[in-house]
Amino acid sequence: MTFAQTLPPEWAPQAAIMLTWPRRDGDFARHFPAVERNFIAIAQAITRFQNLHVNVAEQGDALQAQLIAAGVPRERLIVHEVPNDDVWARDHGPITVRRGNGFVHLDFTFNGWGNKFSAARDNALTRKLEQYGAWQSPVETIDFVLEGGALEVDGHGTLLTTERCLLAPTRNPHLNREQIEDVLKAQLGLNRVLWLKHGDLIGDDTDGHIDTIARYCDPTTIAYQACEDPSDAHYEDLAAMEAELRALRDWQGRPYKLVGLPLPAPIVDADDGRRLPAGYANFLIMNGAVLVPIYGQPLDEEALRRLRPLFPDREVIGIDCNALIQQYGGLHCITMQLPAGA
Repeated sequence: MTFAQTLPPEWAPQAAIMLTWPRRDGDFARHFPAVERNFIAIAQAITRFQNLHVNVAEQGDALQAQLIAAGVPRERLIVHEVPNDDVWARDHGPITVRRGNGFVHLDFTFNGWGNKFSAARDNALTRKLEQYGAWQSPVETIDFVLEGGALEVDGHGTLLTTERCLLAPTRNPHLNREQIEDVLKAQLGLNRVLWLKHGDLIGDDTDGHIDTIARYCDPTTIAYQACEDPSDAHYEDLAAMEAELRALRDWQGRPYKLVGLPLPAPIVDADDGRRLPAGYANFLIMNGAVLVPIYGQPLDEEALRRLRPLFPDREVIGIDCNALIQQYGGLHCITMQLPAGA
């Protein structure tokens, strides 16, 4: 089948990674020094391999100077001063598709994961960046609620996603499952959608984004968040998800190669003690590396050990994300790749 446009998989060549910097008066305010150190470490790791675009609400020149002083190469850094609500670039950034010989930045509606949080500035961010001249490729606004964290594509017309998120009545309540599939197929260049019913990390407020639980590493391999402790509250649900994954077939009709990742020991909110959605599946694939969230636990190295053989041509790097997880998100959640040529 020939598609008018297609969403490249994450391992396709990239031009840059986009971050939206935390605000001192935002949700990370009480953890700001620690989370800013977390962001700086991620920026340093990204710019070892490719360019970095950073959105910041104010004082862009000061942030640029701070990052350069931290060792981020000036020639690989572009800072955009643009209004924003929060840091989750995976969900408010553009979903960039190939169309013909070029690219188009699709600007879907972001409604704060089903109107849970204020998101007006984040929803406007991609269009604001177009006004500022940040994009070479055009922007098209799509009247459909969709977040990048809900999407895993194999590069061969398959989308892996979750029912809890994309069928949530707070996203696109006027559309049924078949109609939602039609939109996804047309906009992202798909011929099939694989839906997971199970897989949910305690503390996740996205309604089950796929990028926290099951990830394509290549067209035939899925790394997923497992739970190997029968006494853990996640055990039954993640085991049910594993069974679903085993029943799926890849684009050639064959069973997927599945690699389960250990589940970190519980990490809790520093203020109220609630369990946070920490996991190892929320990794970022880049041109020459894979950045993996780690938490200063013995299982960190085991997670990295299981992932390294899946990315033989990339350096697998652990990034301490204890500060980042305090706002219920992860490393993949704060990043959005921009394909080479876009």
